Formats: sequence, C-alpha cells, structure tokens
Amino acid sequence: MVERNRGAVDKAFDLLRAFGEDNSVGLGVSELARRSGMSKSTAFRLLATLVENGAVQKAGELYRIGPLFFDIVKSADSPDYNRVGELLTPYLSALFERTRQTVHLGYLVGTDVVYANKLFSLNPVDAPSRIGGRVPGFCTGVGKAIMAWDEELIETVIDAGLPQWSTNTITDPDEFRSVLAKVRKEGVAYDREEVTPGLTCVAAPIYGLGGQPVAAMSVSGATGVFRPEDHILTLKKVAASASRAYIRATK
Repeated sequence: MVERNRGAVDKAFDLLRAFGEDNSVGLGVSELARRSGMSKSTAFRLLATLVENGAVQKAGELYRIGPLFFDIVKSADSPDYNRVGELLTPYLSALFERTRQTVHLGYLVGTDVVYANKLFSLNPVDAPSRIGGRVPGFCTGVGKAIMAWDEELIETVIDAGLPQWSTNTITDPDEFRSVLAKVRKEGVAYDREEVTPGLTCVAAPIYGLGGQPVAAMSVSGATGVFRPEDHILTLKKVAASASRAYIRATK
C-alpha cells in the first residue's frame, strides 16, 4: 500500500477519525488501516502507542476510543455522574468493607457502562474499567444488570452487533437474551471473562423510581480464585440499601 506523506501525529488522528460511528462495537486493525489509508503494520504500531496513552482501548482483537477522551470531555456537572457517584459511593464503600474484593459502581450512557467509582482489593486483576471510563455494557456484569429490564435497549444492543471482546464474549443474540432473562429471574448478572481473560465478576442492579435500574454495583476478582457465589447475598443486601437511598433522594 502506498501511503501519503504524513507525520506520525497526522496518522494517529487519521486512525482516531477512522472509528466513526463504529466506536461502540469496536474495529479490528485491518479495517482501521483500510479506513485510514495506511498499511496494517503502521496502523498496528500507532494503535499500540495510542493504547499505552489511553487514547485507544484494546480488548481481544478489537479497538475502541479509549478513556483519555472521555476524561477530557466528561463534565463534573454531569447529573448522572454526580447523582450516582455522590449518593451511592458510600454503599460501594460498604460493599468493599464486607467483601474486601475489587468493587465497581456504574451506570449506562447509551449502551456503554460508565464507571462512577471503583475501589481496589489488595490483589487487583487487570481490567479495562477505570473511574469515568466506558466499556461496552453487553459484556459486563454491571451493564447486564442494568439493561436486563429494558427490552428496547436489549434489541438496540443486539441490532448494533455483539462483537467478540474475548473468547468468552456472548455473541449469539438468542444466548444473550437468555442470559438477560436469567438476570431478571435471579437478580444478579455475571461477567465470566467476557471482556478480560482472568477476570470474573457478579453485579446487582440499583433501582430508582418506577422499579427500573439506574445503576449497578459489582464484586470482581481473579478467575479460579474468586467465587462470585460467595458474595451474592452481601451484594444484594447492599444494592437494596442503595436502591432505597436513591429513591428517597430522587422523590
């Protein structure tokens, strides 16, 4: 492939523009190279640098716009961020105190999970989650715990595609619907290495007015060591308390 005479910064911006509207589902290096008009090797090298700096996020063989940009544009006055973060962080702290595992608090923006807060255990596992960052909701415990009660949103997610972020990502629409039906029945959702190999989590919804989930919290740990079933009772109790507090504050 013959590339135009562009500097590294120009090429990096071309790669970022190449995501377009497909950022939510992620793109592979070959497609990004094609869209940006550069060789696959050049695209791969630049993407590695962008990943290191948080401008791009990699999961499996797919890339998305990374947390750097969300951190830059995120407004401290965001009603969702303030309400979820300020009202519910004390309950996240209580969950951490009772489990001593890494815990997350998040809500949905579109079909993505935005993490309002995260508290680390003494033995953290590598994960794409970070405070203020976004991850596709369909393959996270927090995301599934929220979207399971919204049939329209479920179909929107399916219509957009279920890209494979890891070998365990659920990509079959019927299986995805079945999993969310089980979430509604049991009141908890799981991520069994669906985003990151080696990471398992269990999440429970936090309800607002009308009985619809407005956020969720999760407990996570290393696969093979972490037993999600050990924390379900505690997780549900804390999430129920958080739900009551959220409803009281938003009446």
